[in-house]
Amino acid sequence: MLELDAWQKEVLSTEGNIVIRSGRQVGKSTVISIKAAEYAISHKDKTILVIASVERQARLLFDKTLNYLYENHKVYLKKGKERPTQHIIKLNNGSTIYCLPTGLSGYGIRGYTVDLLIADEAAFIEEAVWTAVTPMLAVTKGQIILLSTPHGKNGYFYRCFKDPTFKSFHISAEDSPRKDPVFLAHERERMTHAQYAQEYLGEFLDELRQFFPTDLINSVMTLNSSEVGTPTSPLDNFLGVDVARLGNDETVMVTLKRDGKLKMINLSITKYTYLTETVKRIKDLDQIYDYRKIYIDTGGMGVGVFDPLLNDEQTKRKVVSIDNSSKAVSSDNSVKRKLLKEDLYNNLLNLMENHNIELFDNPEIFLSLKSIQYEYEDGKLKIFGDYSHITEALVRAAWCVKDKGLNIWVEFN
Repeated sequence: MLELDAWQKEVLSTEGNIVIRSGRQVGKSTVISIKAAEYAISHKDKTILVIASVERQARLLFDKTLNYLYENHKVYLKKGKERPTQHIIKLNNGSTIYCLPTGLSGYGIRGYTVDLLIADEAAFIEEAVWTAVTPMLAVTKGQIILLSTPHGKNGYFYRCFKDPTFKSFHISAEDSPRKDPVFLAHERERMTHAQYAQEYLGEFLDELRQFFPTDLINSVMTLNSSEVGTPTSPLDNFLGVDVARLGNDETVMVTLKRDGKLKMINLSITKYTYLTETVKRIKDLDQIYDYRKIYIDTGGMGVGVFDPLLNDEQTKRKVVSIDNSSKAVSSDNSVKRKLLKEDLYNNLLNLMENHNIELFDNPEIFLSLKSIQYEYEDGKLKIFGDYSHITEALVRAAWCVKDKGLNIWVEFN
């Protein structure tokens, strides 16, 4: 039997609108999945909608809700053709739980009449979405539950936390009975003061700033991925790869074409992928796009992908290791330079500001770029993001405009 913390029990007993801001790993999605499930089985013919800006985020809470129902109330779940899917849970009492991404405008979720609306990582949902979402509750006078880590002192989530019509909860990771003091001490040492305060203490901060402005992101997301065909060789194509780390289940590969300006022609996101499968996927993409260079972040798990490619005849003169705060070294030790994380990110920012790059019109790309924040501590620029894996692959692919030695086999020490 799951043992709940005192604040989680209070959330379960609270009626009406709720907003939860917290640090990471305090159990907020666990308690809300229970609340969603218990609401559905105790109320007939109700509609519960779980949303987040992208489908992957919405599915996390939705899957927890389904797992809770399987373990505790399996008899309520419909079977056969109406059994649960990745987006719908139908119960025998007529209630239904939906899981939907909002995208950038909320257009895809218009038309629902909702009794309980749950928004995960609500601080990252765009303002335009709430215009589409809140009318869903007008007829039913339904409830809203918002949960998120903070993202600055602005937006709908921030306003709702100050709204007296919401019951507000603030849970710091340091105050949680689930805290791991050793882990938190390590994170506190690794992060800046402001970053730690936002990510683990759940504080609304002015100190942190969004690295890529929202209007700028929108201005470069001009391409429709469905209209991008298979390229014909030879093309000036470059691949950026961010390999999933421990605790991160997504490996991202971004392909850019250099043709006057950089244009995105492929985005690949794979989940729970073995390193051998990632190596094969890169080689398969290389067969299609015939890359000039393949840039890989070899920090952590990435080295397990880089090394096999470095020893493969197909890719060994294409693959380049780009680590944050590393020295670039050519195979004959003739080229050495310091390459910092800020170099990679400033290069992409410059390309965007000068309209020299075009990206897919894709909410996951938008969320990743928007999640990137920065601050200065002791005169040093610190860049980080909660959903950075797409951006990490993108900044590496975009480095092709700075790589003067495109005919040199490059590796890093």
